[in-house]
Amino acid sequence: MDQIYFMMLIALAVLAVVDLVVGVSNDAVNFLNSAIGSKAISFRTIMIVASLGIFIGAVFSSGMMEVARKGIFVPGEFYFNEIMIIFMAVMITDILLLDFFNTLGMPTSTTVSIVFELLGAAVIMALIKIGMDPNQTVADLGTYINTKKATEIISGILLSVVIAFSVGALVQWLSRMIFSFHYEQKIKNFGSIFGGVALTAITYFIFFKGLKGTPYYDSFKEVLASQAWVILGVGFVFWSLFSYLFMKIFKKSILIVVITIGTFGLALAFSGNDLVNFIGVPMAAYHSFEAWSVSGVAANEFSMGVLSKKVPAEPILLFIAGGIMVLTLWFSKKAKTVTETEIGLSRQNDGAEKFQPNMLSRFLVKGGTQLGNLMSKILPSGVLAKMNQSFEKPEAIALKNDPEAPAFDMIRASINLMVAGVLISIATSMKLPLSTTYVTFMVAMGTSLADRAWGRESAVYRVAGVINVIGGWFFTAFIAFVVAGTMAYLIFLGGGVAIAVLLILAIALLVRNYLFHKKRSADKAAPKGLKKTASKTVQGIISESTQNIANVFARTQKTYSNVIHGLAKQDEKGLKKCKKGVEKLGEEIEDLRNNLFYFIKNLEETSLRGSKFYIQILTHLTDISQSLDFITKKSFKHIHNNHKSLRFNQVKVLQEVDHEFGTILSKLVRMFDENDLKTISTVTTELEALSQNVSQRIDDQVTLTRKEESSPKNTALYFNVLLESKDLIDAVCELMQVYNKNVK
Repeated sequence: MDQIYFMMLIALAVLAVVDLVVGVSNDAVNFLNSAIGSKAISFRTIMIVASLGIFIGAVFSSGMMEVARKGIFVPGEFYFNEIMIIFMAVMITDILLLDFFNTLGMPTSTTVSIVFELLGAAVIMALIKIGMDPNQTVADLGTYINTKKATEIISGILLSVVIAFSVGALVQWLSRMIFSFHYEQKIKNFGSIFGGVALTAITYFIFFKGLKGTPYYDSFKEVLASQAWVILGVGFVFWSLFSYLFMKIFKKSILIVVITIGTFGLALAFSGNDLVNFIGVPMAAYHSFEAWSVSGVAANEFSMGVLSKKVPAEPILLFIAGGIMVLTLWFSKKAKTVTETEIGLSRQNDGAEKFQPNMLSRFLVKGGTQLGNLMSKILPSGVLAKMNQSFEKPEAIALKNDPEAPAFDMIRASINLMVAGVLISIATSMKLPLSTTYVTFMVAMGTSLADRAWGRESAVYRVAGVINVIGGWFFTAFIAFVVAGTMAYLIFLGGGVAIAVLLILAIALLVRNYLFHKKRSADKAAPKGLKKTASKTVQGIISESTQNIANVFARTQKTYSNVIHGLAKQDEKGLKKCKKGVEKLGEEIEDLRNNLFYFIKNLEETSLRGSKFYIQILTHLTDISQSLDFITKKSFKHIHNNHKSLRFNQVKVLQEVDHEFGTILSKLVRMFDENDLKTISTVTTELEALSQNVSQRIDDQVTLTRKEESSPKNTALYFNVLLESKDLIDAVCELMQVYNKNVK
């Protein structure tokens, strides 16, 4: 029987490594987003600075079993066998939960997840013990669980969300009023003061929060507490002088230093304090096993009061953990996905939005707009003019939609890092429970709002994204509690067999999520989609548009042929795949239409007629996409609802149309790929003839329906496919006519 606990310990060690990987993938956004978004320093430098912060924080972390020591549950009330069940359930749940959020690209809190997992598993184990003891009732649950701590954490979540967002917005608004978007000259004049304030706040945060829990913290924590204002004053003088000399000697902005040190500080704090979220449970399990194995007492009789004491980590294990975290930071693609979510929600310019509007986001945006209109009526016109002048963007930023450009400027990146550091330091000094993820994310969202990054064009999408992320945080707590409790109950019932089954299931889900994320990343990176034109001349537009047209024609041919094949074979799965492909094509064309403003703004004066040509191309591409969308949806719905299949002669007609249309499209794809457009007029004639042919087929079906047809659904589908096929052919024909005219 003792062997099972040794095997559980090995499993927990493996789970700890996996948890480090998924944990860093989730929390990397906390310290990377400001530096990456502003592009103040190179990506390689960002990664080196963050890696140093992570490694130093991990190696010098005390590794205390923080969540157990804080008393989420009362260890002395459980026996060794029960504690091991709790720890196993917690680790399996934590890995699956964090990996799920990483796959979606949603930042969540590793602290909240581990706490509510411990709480859920402990509650179920306590209820099992109460159920087995006739002298206890559910009212005795408080003997096992510290409900006060759970309440503090929930209130901490709410407070950190509201306060971080509000303070971030206020500080960013004041900073923008002072420096504006044209801040280069003002930074030269007042940069030493700004650098002094920002660097003092960040370095105080590094000492107060980043190094808390290290072996050296006890030696200076009293000084930090009692002489805080003196330390801050000296720090301000030192950093102000440093900022002045740095700008004078190196002729560079002090904001670069602020962003670099701020990134290091947040990475240090994350590693030094959140490391326990990943290896704290396995470390506690190891020390529990160590204490039980030398006791000589049965596993179901050995009380775990030993966990009430501090459980130190082994230095070599901290070194290994730091190395794993650094490697994960460099190689995890999911870390990049989570980072992209936050940067996308806070970027200064418009672009493709990840989230769709919902009722609450529309309500909040409408209310905010009305409040803004009211304030504009109350405030004097001179004050409004001054405020608007401070928020006036340089034309180079306002009229470009370049995904390679910085998402926001260095002023906002510096404010993000400074405010997040200050708020975390204050909360730590007041012993308030909070999540670094929640604080850094909400500060970034607050500064985005204050910086007018959420304009009328994008606000409803950005607000929806923030609502989704915040909703995910509460979902994390609820799911962590429920799933960990369920896991604990299953392990209690099934023992070693249940553990083996759950581990296999966990591995299967991790592999599935990995493959899903890999496929989605490959689809995103694949150069198969439509490209936004970057040309400023008519000739360039014509040349670049040939690639998009060839792309659309090739996808149209494949999709139309697959739909007809799916109807003939009653292939519901194939039709569903076609429907998704057409939806993706429609989104790509819509993205091109959304970029129309920036395209026209960047055209040369002598090439303005190119805008009309480009608009016509987009119009006809949209018509093609909509016709395909209609055909695929009607076909899928018919098969999905299990209606009668098309008759043999109907399928034969559609296959003939597919063959003729496919032949023409193949010819067009080859022409556009090779840029050989001399015979466009000939192909246009063929398309017109095919359109007439389809019209005749429609007339024939009308006559046939009056005499023979007996299935309304069957007839409706056949007419829908034929009529929309004619529109599809006409749209291709009209596009060729426009292209032929402009090429000539």
